[in-house]
Amino acid sequence: MTRVSPPRLPLVDGSLSIGSFTDPVLVDPTRPLLAAVVDAYRDAAPTAVDRSLDALRDAAGADGDPLSPGATHPTLPMLTVVAADAVVDALVGRYHPASRLAALVEAGTLELRSLDAAQPNPVLAGESDGCVLVAGGGDGDGASGAAAGPWCRVGADATLRERYDALVSESEPVRLRTPSRHALYGALAGRCGSAVADEAIRLLDAGDDAEPFDRGAARRRVYAAGAREGAFDRDLRRACEDAGLGSAATFTRIKRALLDTGVVATESVAQPVGRPRHRLVARGALADATEAVEAVGALEAV
Repeated sequence: MTRVSPPRLPLVDGSLSIGSFTDPVLVDPTRPLLAAVVDAYRDAAPTAVDRSLDALRDAAGADGDPLSPGATHPTLPMLTVVAADAVVDALVGRYHPASRLAALVEAGTLELRSLDAAQPNPVLAGESDGCVLVAGGGDGDGASGAAAGPWCRVGADATLRERYDALVSESEPVRLRTPSRHALYGALAGRCGSAVADEAIRLLDAGDDAEPFDRGAARRRVYAAGAREGAFDRDLRRACEDAGLGSAATFTRIKRALLDTGVVATESVAQPVGRPRHRLVARGALADATEAVEAVGALEAV
């Protein structure tokens, strides 16, 4: 099993290990702080949060894989986060941060719950220790207006956790609408084959992370990947629905839009029994592209 380092939050005067708190809970984080938590787990265990394509291939179908959705990673601290809906929405409005957060939630490493009432300050607390986290500087965050880290740890209060127990227990779980890379790859490989799953990850990774795209763009990229690899339309739509990327009806609308622009077409494939199936076919620049970034450019040009 891959060894991991403990996830740590950046402080003005060093760093703070999330694992130093027993049964920790983070209450009312700003968007930058929630993003920093996800980044801390990603830095500590990249294969748990943001697997490479090679790692996805290796893990697909592996028995007893500890990083599969629904299984916790034994060396990562479990964290409960109670955050305002607006904060979560600001983070998951971009595909890659959303998929990384989903990986932690799917694995049970992070429990995400909805906060109804704002608190005076973000609090990180465990059974025997707790503190307030105040942003110590940095630029304002464009999504929420809150100052970014690094943070200052204020106080050391052993009673903080029990003050928030009722708030945590009464909060509702948050349902994310973006799957992890692992869940998406597994669903695509299972229904459409590894070539489609590989191409989907390549198109999702194409470009500069400094130019983020949203869930809608991710859906288009995945559908385009299916067309470039000749996936059957029904199988592709069902795989995306299985993964939680979108409903079959959503992908029917994407299919119609791409058919209208001419970058995707369908061909009828006769079956021994029953109706013919419809295979997706890439056309024009989408078909001619030799690199993933070129394929994305062709998709975004229409």
